[in-house]
Amino acid sequence: MEDKNEVLLRVEHLCQYFKMGAGRELKAVDDVSFEINKGEVFGLVGESGCGKTTTGRSIIKLYDITGGSVYFKDQRICAGTRSYKQAIAQARREYRAEVARLKQKCKEELSSAEDPQSVQAEYARLKEEAAARCAEIVAYNRKEKASAVHDQKYCDRDHARRVTDGLKEEREKALAACATDEERKAVMKDYATRLRIAGRERIVNRIQMIFQDPIASLNPRMTVRDIIAEGLVIHGIKDKEYIDEKVYGILEKVGLVREHAGRYPHEFSGGQRQRIGIARAVIMEPDLIIADEPVSALDVSIQAQVINLLNDLRAELGITVLFIAHDLSVIKYFSDRIGVMYFGKMVELAPADELFDHPLHPYTKSLLSAIPLPDPQYEKQRKRITYNPLAEHDYSVEQPSMREIRPGHFIYCNSTEFDRYKAELGIE
Repeated sequence: MEDKNEVLLRVEHLCQYFKMGAGRELKAVDDVSFEINKGEVFGLVGESGCGKTTTGRSIIKLYDITGGSVYFKDQRICAGTRSYKQAIAQARREYRAEVARLKQKCKEELSSAEDPQSVQAEYARLKEEAAARCAEIVAYNRKEKASAVHDQKYCDRDHARRVTDGLKEEREKALAACATDEERKAVMKDYATRLRIAGRERIVNRIQMIFQDPIASLNPRMTVRDIIAEGLVIHGIKDKEYIDEKVYGILEKVGLVREHAGRYPHEFSGGQRQRIGIARAVIMEPDLIIADEPVSALDVSIQAQVINLLNDLRAELGITVLFIAHDLSVIKYFSDRIGVMYFGKMVELAPADELFDHPLHPYTKSLLSAIPLPDPQYEKQRKRITYNPLAEHDYSVEQPSMREIRPGHFIYCNSTEFDRYKAELGIE
Protein backbone atom coordinates (compact mmCIF):
# COMPACT_ATOMS: atom_id res chain seq x y z
CA MET A 1 0.00 0.00 0.00
CA GLU A 2 1.34 3.43 -0.95
CA ASP A 3 2.35 5.93 1.70
CA LYS A 4 0.01 8.82 0.94
CA ASN A 5 2.09 11.13 3.13
CA GLU A 6 5.22 10.73 1.01
CA VAL A 7 5.59 13.70 -1.33
CA LEU A 8 6.52 12.51 -4.83
CA LEU A 9 6.35 15.83 -6.71
CA ARG A 10 6.71 19.32 -5.28
CA VAL A 11 6.17 22.44 -7.37
CA GLU A 12 7.35 25.71 -5.82
CA HIS A 13 6.50 29.12 -7.31
CA LEU A 14 6.48 27.80 -10.87
CA CYS A 15 6.55 30.55 -13.51
CA GLN A 16 6.42 29.96 -17.25
CA TYR A 17 6.52 33.13 -19.36
CA PHE A 18 6.60 33.30 -23.15
CA LYS A 19 8.01 36.22 -25.12
CA MET A 20 5.52 38.03 -27.34
CA GLY A 21 7.89 40.57 -28.92
CA ALA A 22 8.40 44.27 -28.23
CA GLY A 23 9.39 43.54 -24.63
CA ARG A 24 6.04 41.89 -23.78
CA GLU A 25 5.53 38.56 -22.06
CA LEU A 26 2.65 36.13 -21.72
CA LYS A 27 2.47 34.79 -18.16
CA ALA A 28 1.09 31.35 -19.00
CA VAL A 29 1.85 30.05 -15.48
CA ASP A 30 2.49 32.58 -12.72
CA ASP A 31 3.68 31.58 -9.22
CA VAL A 32 1.95 28.18 -8.96
CA SER A 33 2.78 25.88 -6.03
CA PHE A 34 1.41 22.46 -5.06
CA GLU A 35 2.47 18.99 -3.94
CA ILE A 36 1.45 15.53 -5.14
CA ASN A 37 1.73 12.65 -2.68
CA LYS A 38 2.77 9.18 -3.74
CA GLY A 39 -0.16 7.09 -4.96
CA GLU A 40 -2.70 9.90 -5.22
CA VAL A 41 -4.48 11.48 -8.19
CA PHE A 42 -4.13 15.26 -8.25
CA GLY A 43 -6.65 16.96 -10.53
CA LEU A 44 -5.83 20.24 -12.26
CA VAL A 45 -8.91 21.97 -13.63
CA GLY A 46 -9.74 25.26 -15.34
CA GLU A 47 -11.00 26.73 -18.58
CA SER A 48 -9.07 26.49 -21.84
CA GLY A 49 -5.98 28.69 -21.83
CA CYS A 50 -5.62 28.89 -18.04
CA GLY A 51 -2.19 27.21 -18.01
CA LYS A 52 -3.01 23.59 -17.10
CA THR A 53 -1.22 21.96 -20.02
CA THR A 54 1.71 24.38 -19.77
CA THR A 55 2.12 23.38 -16.12
CA GLY A 56 2.27 19.70 -17.09
CA ARG A 57 4.68 20.31 -19.96
CA SER A 58 6.92 22.42 -17.72
CA ILE A 59 7.07 19.67 -15.09
CA ILE A 60 8.16 17.09 -17.66
CA LYS A 61 10.79 19.55 -19.01
CA LEU A 62 9.30 20.10 -22.44
CA TYR A 63 9.80 23.79 -21.59
CA ASP A 64 12.62 25.47 -19.68
CA ILE A 65 10.81 27.18 -16.84
CA THR A 66 11.21 30.91 -16.25
CA GLY A 67 11.18 30.84 -12.45
CA GLY A 68 10.57 28.58 -9.47
CA SER A 69 11.56 24.97 -8.87
CA VAL A 70 10.15 21.47 -9.43
CA TYR A 71 11.30 18.65 -7.13
CA PHE A 72 10.76 14.99 -8.01
CA LYS A 73 11.66 12.47 -5.30
CA ASP A 74 13.39 15.32 -3.44
CA GLN A 75 15.67 16.06 -6.41
CA ARG A 76 15.27 19.35 -8.23
CA ILE A 77 14.63 18.60 -11.90
CA CYS A 78 13.48 22.04 -13.08
CA ALA A 79 14.83 25.39 -11.93
CA GLY A 80 14.29 28.90 -13.21
CA THR A 81 16.68 31.82 -12.73
CA ARG A 82 14.36 34.82 -13.17
CA SER A 83 13.83 35.42 -9.43
CA TYR A 84 17.57 35.41 -8.69
CA LYS A 85 18.30 37.86 -11.49
CA GLN A 86 15.52 40.12 -10.25
CA ALA A 87 16.83 39.95 -6.66
CA ILE A 88 20.33 40.96 -7.81
CA ALA A 89 19.00 43.86 -9.88
CA GLN A 90 16.78 44.98 -6.99
CA ALA A 91 19.68 44.90 -4.52
CA ARG A 92 21.79 47.04 -6.82
CA ARG A 93 18.97 49.54 -7.32
CA GLU A 94 18.44 49.80 -3.59
CA TYR A 95 22.18 50.29 -3.07
CA ARG A 96 22.33 53.11 -5.59
CA ALA A 97 19.27 54.74 -4.02
CA GLU A 98 20.79 54.41 -0.53
CA VAL A 99 24.09 55.94 -1.66
CA ALA A 100 22.25 58.85 -3.29
CA ARG A 101 20.26 59.42 -0.08
CA LEU A 102 23.38 59.28 2.09
CA LYS A 103 25.22 61.61 -0.26
CA GLN A 104 22.41 64.16 -0.11
CA LYS A 105 22.23 63.87 3.67
CA CYS A 106 25.99 64.30 3.96
CA LYS A 107 25.89 67.37 1.75
CA GLU A 108 23.19 68.95 3.93
CA GLU A 109 25.03 68.20 7.17
CA LEU A 110 28.37 69.48 5.83
CA SER A 111 26.85 72.89 5.18
CA SER A 112 26.27 73.41 8.92
CA ALA A 113 28.70 70.94 10.53
CA GLU A 114 31.36 72.04 12.98
CA ASP A 115 33.42 68.91 12.30
CA PRO A 116 33.23 68.10 8.56
CA GLN A 117 35.66 65.19 8.88
CA SER A 118 33.39 63.27 11.28
CA VAL A 119 30.44 63.78 8.93
CA GLN A 120 32.46 62.46 5.99
CA ALA A 121 33.70 59.53 8.07
CA GLU A 122 30.13 58.64 9.06
CA TYR A 123 29.07 58.90 5.41
CA ALA A 124 31.93 56.57 4.39
CA ARG A 125 30.98 54.07 7.12
CA LEU A 126 27.29 53.97 6.14
CA LYS A 127 28.18 53.69 2.47
CA GLU A 128 30.49 50.78 3.25
CA GLU A 129 27.74 49.02 5.23
CA ALA A 130 25.27 49.49 2.36
CA ALA A 131 27.85 48.10 -0.07
CA ALA A 132 28.42 45.07 2.18
CA ARG A 133 24.67 44.35 2.40
CA CYS A 134 24.35 44.63 -1.38
CA ALA A 135 27.38 42.38 -1.94
CA GLU A 136 25.95 39.77 0.45
CA ILE A 137 22.60 39.68 -1.35
CA VAL A 138 24.28 39.57 -4.77
CA ALA A 139 26.65 36.76 -3.71
CA TYR A 140 23.80 34.68 -2.24
CA ASN A 141 21.61 35.02 -5.33
CA ARG A 142 24.53 34.33 -7.67
CA LYS A 143 25.17 31.12 -5.76
CA GLU A 144 21.51 30.13 -5.91
CA LYS A 145 21.39 30.99 -9.62
CA ALA A 146 24.43 28.80 -10.32
CA SER A 147 22.81 25.95 -8.38
CA ALA A 148 19.58 26.37 -10.36
CA VAL A 149 21.46 26.32 -13.68
CA HIS A 150 23.31 23.16 -12.61
CA ASP A 151 20.15 21.34 -11.51
CA GLN A 152 18.30 22.32 -14.67
CA LYS A 153 21.12 21.15 -16.94
CA TYR A 154 22.68 18.22 -15.09
CA CYS A 155 19.89 16.64 -13.01
CA ASP A 156 19.84 13.59 -15.30
CA ARG A 157 23.60 13.11 -15.03
CA ASP A 158 23.49 13.40 -11.23
CA HIS A 159 20.60 10.92 -11.11
CA ALA A 160 22.47 8.44 -13.35
CA ARG A 161 25.54 8.72 -11.12
CA ARG A 162 23.48 7.92 -8.02
CA VAL A 163 21.87 4.92 -9.75
CA THR A 164 25.31 3.68 -10.88
CA ASP A 165 26.75 4.00 -7.37
CA GLY A 166 23.80 2.00 -6.03
CA LEU A 167 24.41 -0.73 -8.61
CA LYS A 168 28.08 -0.94 -7.61
CA GLU A 169 27.10 -1.46 -3.97
CA GLU A 170 24.61 -4.18 -4.99
CA ARG A 171 27.30 -5.87 -7.11
CA GLU A 172 29.79 -5.97 -4.25
CA LYS A 173 27.21 -7.49 -1.90
CA ALA A 174 26.15 -10.05 -4.54
CA LEU A 175 29.76 -11.03 -5.32
CA ALA A 176 30.50 -11.48 -1.63
CA ALA A 177 27.61 -13.94 -1.39
CA CYS A 178 28.70 -16.00 -4.44
CA ALA A 179 30.21 -19.42 -3.82
CA THR A 180 31.25 -20.45 -7.36
CA ASP A 181 32.80 -18.84 -10.43
CA GLU A 182 29.58 -19.42 -12.40
CA GLU A 183 27.57 -17.45 -9.88
CA ARG A 184 30.12 -14.60 -10.02
CA LYS A 185 29.98 -14.59 -13.83
CA ALA A 186 26.17 -14.41 -13.74
CA VAL A 187 26.33 -11.51 -11.27
CA MET A 188 28.83 -9.62 -13.44
CA LYS A 189 26.75 -10.23 -16.58
CA ASP A 190 23.61 -8.91 -14.89
CA TYR A 191 25.61 -5.97 -13.53
CA ALA A 192 26.96 -5.10 -17.00
CA THR A 193 23.44 -5.11 -18.48
CA ARG A 194 22.00 -2.97 -15.69
CA LEU A 195 25.01 -0.62 -15.83
CA ARG A 196 24.51 -0.04 -19.55
CA ILE A 197 20.86 0.82 -18.94
CA ALA A 198 21.74 3.02 -15.96
CA GLY A 199 24.13 5.01 -18.14
CA ARG A 200 21.12 6.17 -20.14
CA GLU A 201 18.94 6.69 -17.10
CA ARG A 202 17.18 10.03 -16.92
CA ILE A 203 15.14 11.03 -13.91
CA VAL A 204 12.42 12.41 -16.20
CA ASN A 205 11.98 8.85 -17.51
CA ARG A 206 10.19 8.24 -14.21
CA ILE A 207 7.57 10.77 -15.39
CA GLN A 208 5.52 9.96 -18.49
CA MET A 209 2.85 11.98 -20.27
CA ILE A 210 -0.41 11.03 -21.95
CA PHE A 211 -1.12 13.72 -24.50
CA GLN A 212 -4.47 15.31 -25.23
CA ASP A 213 -4.64 14.53 -28.97
CA PRO A 214 -3.90 10.81 -29.45
CA ILE A 215 -3.46 10.91 -33.24
CA ALA A 216 -1.10 13.90 -33.19
CA SER A 217 1.11 12.28 -30.53
CA LEU A 218 1.55 8.98 -32.44
CA ASN A 219 4.02 8.67 -35.31
CA PRO A 220 1.96 7.63 -38.37
CA ARG A 221 4.98 5.86 -39.93
CA MET A 222 5.62 3.58 -36.96
CA THR A 223 3.74 0.44 -36.03
CA VAL A 224 2.05 0.18 -32.64
CA ARG A 225 4.82 -2.16 -31.49
CA ASP A 226 7.52 0.36 -32.40
CA ILE A 227 5.60 3.24 -30.82
CA ILE A 228 5.13 1.45 -27.51
CA ALA A 229 8.64 -0.07 -27.46
CA GLU A 230 10.45 3.15 -28.40
CA GLY A 231 11.08 4.12 -24.78
CA LEU A 232 12.58 0.71 -23.99
CA VAL A 233 14.88 0.89 -27.05
CA ILE A 234 16.05 4.40 -26.15
CA HIS A 235 16.63 3.14 -22.62
CA GLY A 236 19.19 0.64 -23.97
CA ILE A 237 17.20 -2.61 -23.94
CA LYS A 238 18.18 -4.78 -26.93
CA ASP A 239 16.51 -8.15 -26.24
CA LYS A 240 13.76 -8.35 -28.91
CA GLU A 241 11.95 -11.24 -27.20
CA TYR A 242 11.83 -9.29 -23.94
CA ILE A 243 10.57 -6.17 -25.75
CA ASP A 244 7.88 -8.16 -27.60
CA GLU A 245 6.63 -9.76 -24.39
CA LYS A 246 6.49 -6.38 -22.66
CA VAL A 247 4.60 -4.83 -25.59
CA TYR A 248 2.11 -7.70 -25.84
CA GLY A 249 1.56 -7.70 -22.10
CA ILE A 250 0.89 -3.96 -21.91
CA LEU A 251 -1.42 -4.12 -24.95
CA GLU A 252 -3.58 -6.70 -23.21
CA LYS A 253 -3.46 -4.67 -20.00
CA VAL A 254 -4.94 -1.60 -21.76
CA GLY A 255 -7.69 -3.59 -23.49
CA LEU A 256 -6.09 -4.31 -26.88
CA VAL A 257 -4.75 -7.56 -28.34
CA ARG A 258 -1.30 -8.55 -29.53
CA GLU A 259 -2.47 -8.65 -33.17
CA HIS A 260 -2.77 -4.86 -32.97
CA ALA A 261 1.02 -4.55 -32.56
CA GLY A 262 1.66 -4.78 -36.31
CA ARG A 263 -0.87 -2.11 -37.30
CA TYR A 264 -0.48 1.65 -37.77
CA PRO A 265 -2.23 4.43 -35.80
CA HIS A 266 -4.62 5.40 -38.60
CA GLU A 267 -6.20 1.94 -38.42
CA PHE A 268 -7.61 2.58 -34.94
CA SER A 269 -10.48 4.54 -33.44
CA GLY A 270 -9.96 7.51 -31.11
CA GLY A 271 -10.41 5.45 -27.98
CA GLN A 272 -8.00 2.78 -29.20
CA ARG A 273 -5.39 5.42 -30.06
CA GLN A 274 -5.69 6.82 -26.54
CA ARG A 275 -5.15 3.31 -25.17
CA ILE A 276 -1.98 3.08 -27.30
CA GLY A 277 -0.82 6.39 -25.79
CA ILE A 278 -1.50 5.06 -22.30
CA ALA A 279 0.38 1.83 -23.10
CA ARG A 280 3.37 3.85 -24.35
CA ALA A 281 3.46 5.76 -21.05
CA VAL A 282 2.86 2.78 -18.74
CA ILE A 283 5.42 0.42 -20.33
CA MET A 284 8.22 2.53 -18.85
CA GLU A 285 6.84 1.74 -15.36
CA PRO A 286 6.86 5.42 -14.31
CA ASP A 287 6.27 6.75 -10.83
CA LEU A 288 4.17 9.67 -12.13
CA ILE A 289 1.88 9.99 -15.14
CA ILE A 290 0.77 13.40 -16.39
CA ALA A 291 -2.57 12.81 -18.13
CA ASP A 292 -3.28 15.90 -20.23
CA GLU A 293 -7.04 15.83 -20.88
CA PRO A 294 -6.89 12.18 -22.01
CA VAL A 295 -10.68 11.89 -22.49
CA SER A 296 -11.63 15.32 -23.86
CA ALA A 297 -11.72 14.15 -27.51
CA LEU A 298 -13.59 10.90 -26.83
CA ASP A 299 -17.25 9.88 -26.70
CA VAL A 300 -18.82 9.62 -23.25
CA SER A 301 -18.86 5.81 -23.25
CA ILE A 302 -15.22 5.67 -24.33
CA GLN A 303 -14.37 8.30 -21.69
CA ALA A 304 -15.68 5.97 -18.99
CA GLN A 305 -13.61 3.08 -20.38
CA VAL A 306 -10.39 5.14 -20.40
CA ILE A 307 -11.02 6.51 -16.88
CA ASN A 308 -11.72 2.99 -15.57
CA LEU A 309 -8.54 1.79 -17.30
CA LEU A 310 -6.48 4.51 -15.59
CA ASN A 311 -8.10 3.60 -12.27
CA ASP A 312 -7.21 -0.08 -12.74
CA LEU A 313 -3.62 0.76 -13.69
CA ARG A 314 -3.34 3.07 -10.71
CA ALA A 315 -4.51 0.33 -8.34
CA GLU A 316 -2.41 -2.40 -9.96
CA LEU A 317 0.86 -0.54 -10.52
CA GLY A 318 0.65 2.10 -7.77
CA ILE A 319 1.09 4.95 -10.24
CA THR A 320 0.67 8.56 -9.16
CA VAL A 321 -1.34 10.71 -11.59
CA LEU A 322 -1.49 14.42 -12.36
CA PHE A 323 -4.86 14.54 -14.13
CA ILE A 324 -5.46 17.65 -16.25
CA ALA A 325 -9.03 18.27 -17.43
CA HIS A 326 -11.75 20.86 -17.77
CA ASP A 327 -14.61 18.46 -17.04
CA LEU A 328 -15.35 18.78 -13.31
CA SER A 329 -17.53 15.68 -13.26
CA VAL A 330 -14.61 13.54 -14.43
CA ILE A 331 -12.22 15.33 -12.09
CA LYS A 332 -14.41 14.65 -9.03
CA TYR A 333 -14.76 10.96 -9.86
CA PHE A 334 -11.06 10.38 -10.48
CA SER A 335 -9.16 12.79 -8.20
CA ASP A 336 -8.20 12.79 -4.53
CA ARG A 337 -7.37 16.51 -4.49
CA ILE A 338 -8.16 19.26 -6.98
CA GLY A 339 -6.40 22.47 -7.91
CA VAL A 340 -8.35 25.17 -9.76
CA MET A 341 -6.42 27.43 -12.15
CA TYR A 342 -7.43 30.76 -13.65
CA PHE A 343 -5.27 32.95 -15.91
CA GLY A 344 -2.06 31.15 -14.89
CA LYS A 345 -2.79 31.35 -11.16
CA MET A 346 -3.84 28.62 -8.73
CA VAL A 347 -6.94 30.14 -7.13
CA GLU A 348 -8.15 27.24 -4.98
CA LEU A 349 -6.79 23.87 -3.86
CA ALA A 350 -8.64 21.35 -1.71
CA PRO A 351 -9.63 17.67 -1.37
CA ALA A 352 -12.21 16.73 -4.00
CA ASP A 353 -15.17 16.38 -1.64
CA GLU A 354 -14.27 19.57 0.23
CA LEU A 355 -14.04 21.56 -2.99
CA PHE A 356 -17.44 20.40 -4.24
CA ASP A 357 -19.15 20.75 -0.85
CA HIS A 358 -17.62 24.11 0.15
CA PRO A 359 -16.33 26.04 -2.89
CA LEU A 360 -15.08 29.47 -1.84
CA HIS A 361 -13.45 31.28 -4.74
CA PRO A 362 -15.96 32.92 -7.12
CA TYR A 363 -14.29 31.27 -10.12
CA THR A 364 -14.66 27.81 -8.56
CA LYS A 365 -18.35 28.52 -7.94
CA SER A 366 -18.68 29.61 -11.56
CA LEU A 367 -17.15 26.34 -12.81
CA LEU A 368 -19.35 24.22 -10.56
CA SER A 369 -22.48 26.07 -11.71
CA ALA A 370 -21.69 25.06 -15.29
CA ILE A 371 -21.87 21.30 -14.62
CA PRO A 372 -24.96 19.89 -16.37
CA LEU A 373 -27.02 17.13 -14.77
CA PRO A 374 -29.29 14.60 -16.54
CA ASP A 375 -32.37 16.09 -14.88
CA PRO A 376 -34.64 18.29 -17.05
CA GLN A 377 -36.32 19.91 -14.04
CA TYR A 378 -32.99 20.80 -12.46
CA GLU A 379 -31.64 22.12 -15.75
CA LYS A 380 -34.63 24.44 -16.14
CA GLN A 381 -33.93 26.00 -12.76
CA ARG A 382 -30.13 25.88 -12.83
CA LYS A 383 -28.61 29.33 -12.42
CA ARG A 384 -25.30 29.93 -14.12
CA ILE A 385 -22.83 32.00 -12.07
CA THR A 386 -20.69 34.39 -14.11
CA TYR A 387 -17.22 35.23 -12.84
CA ASN A 388 -16.04 38.81 -13.33
CA PRO A 389 -12.67 39.32 -11.56
CA LEU A 390 -12.87 43.13 -11.77
CA ALA A 391 -16.21 43.14 -9.94
CA GLU A 392 -15.40 40.34 -7.48
CA HIS A 393 -12.02 41.52 -6.19
CA ASP A 394 -10.44 44.76 -4.98
CA TYR A 395 -6.69 44.32 -4.76
CA SER A 396 -5.80 48.02 -4.85
CA VAL A 397 -4.89 48.05 -1.13
CA GLU A 398 -3.55 44.51 -0.55
CA GLN A 399 -2.41 41.91 -3.05
CA PRO A 400 -3.71 38.33 -2.73
CA SER A 401 -1.75 35.23 -1.76
CA MET A 402 -2.47 31.55 -1.16
CA ARG A 403 -3.84 31.05 2.38
CA GLU A 404 -4.95 27.88 4.19
CA ILE A 405 -8.48 28.34 5.48
CA ARG A 406 -9.01 24.71 6.53
CA PRO A 407 -6.51 21.84 6.75
CA GLY A 408 -5.63 21.12 3.11
CA HIS A 409 -7.98 23.80 1.74
CA PHE A 410 -6.11 26.76 0.22
CA ILE A 411 -7.63 29.88 -1.31
CA TYR A 412 -6.05 32.73 -3.31
CA CYS A 413 -7.22 35.91 -1.55
CA ASN A 414 -6.23 38.93 0.53
CA SER A 415 -7.00 39.51 4.23
CA THR A 416 -10.44 41.06 3.65
CA GLU A 417 -11.57 38.19 1.43
CA PHE A 418 -10.04 35.66 3.81
CA ASP A 419 -12.16 36.99 6.70
CA ARG A 420 -15.25 36.85 4.47
CA TYR A 421 -14.55 33.25 3.45
CA LYS A 422 -14.05 32.27 7.10
CA ALA A 423 -17.41 33.80 7.97
CA GLU A 424 -18.96 31.89 5.05
CA LEU A 425 -17.64 28.63 6.52
CA GLY A 426 -18.57 29.61 10.07
CA ILE A 427 -14.96 29.75 11.24
CA GLU A 428 -14.10 32.28 13.93
